[in-house]
Amino acid sequence: MSQSSQPIHYFNRYTQQVEQEDIYGEAPLRFAYENPVGRMALELFVKRRLFSRWYGWRMDRPASRARVLPFIEKYGLDAQEFTDPPESFATFNEFFFRKLKPASRPIDAAANSVVFPADGRHLGFQDVSQADGIFVKGQKFDLPELLGDAALARRYQHGALVLSRLCPVDYHRFHFPAAGVPGETRPLGDPLYSVSPVALRKNISYLWQNKRTLTLLETANLGTVIVMEIGATNVGSIQQTFTPHQVAAKGSEKGYFAFGGSSTLTIFEPGRVRLSDDLMRESGQQRELYARMGDVMGLMG
Repeated sequence: MSQSSQPIHYFNRYTQQVEQEDIYGEAPLRFAYENPVGRMALELFVKRRLFSRWYGWRMDRPASRARVLPFIEKYGLDAQEFTDPPESFATFNEFFFRKLKPASRPIDAAANSVVFPADGRHLGFQDVSQADGIFVKGQKFDLPELLGDAALARRYQHGALVLSRLCPVDYHRFHFPAAGVPGETRPLGDPLYSVSPVALRKNISYLWQNKRTLTLLETANLGTVIVMEIGATNVGSIQQTFTPHQVAAKGSEKGYFAFGGSSTLTIFEPGRVRLSDDLMRESGQQRELYARMGDVMGLMG
């Protein structure tokens, strides 16, 4: 079995077990990225915004409401965490970017901690220039392409980076990893490839080709933190809900993704943060760590 065709495993911080991901839409995903005919369809149609807009439109139709309860049951979601009951969602998309009760995602209160910005499966690199093996041996981040700014990339080339991958079954709002003052959000990129390991094992550069957004967060003790959101196939939109130039608390909401898998990236200036031991251990084995928004991602350097 080739590496790209292997099951996706991650380490669950809460169960302390290696678990296998139940991939939403696995068959068409593997067809698009592992089959020559599928890859042709990917390049001609699937990666384009029109396809994702069409799928997003379907998830905004009233008929999509019928998918909500079966989805909750199949993937074992805890409806007690939801701010609103499952029956209240008028469409599947409304359910998809649902809000959660604050008590279900407590924000770590330690003054020296930074927190995961989203629920998901995370990879961390203490020095991104030394990262060798992002899903596949030898794959590295191309910071200038990712950030769309060579000077900014030089400033962060030895900084810590955390990639947080959200699956369709996850809570799809993203938050600030630390307190600070966010600037305006800058859009980058255009295509919408998948960000599943099925796709990224083939080509990590999908991360810096995809539609993405970049915000600079000015903080008191961490310098300037780069917070990014990366769209993906069937992500209808990246919506920002924060107010630029106003103080944001650690863990406060920044925005949400409409339907689909997606990712966030958090990048720190060199020497500012020491990433959590379990995040570093699992990332060193090319395996993601599952952790929830608000939990500790690292400590100030």
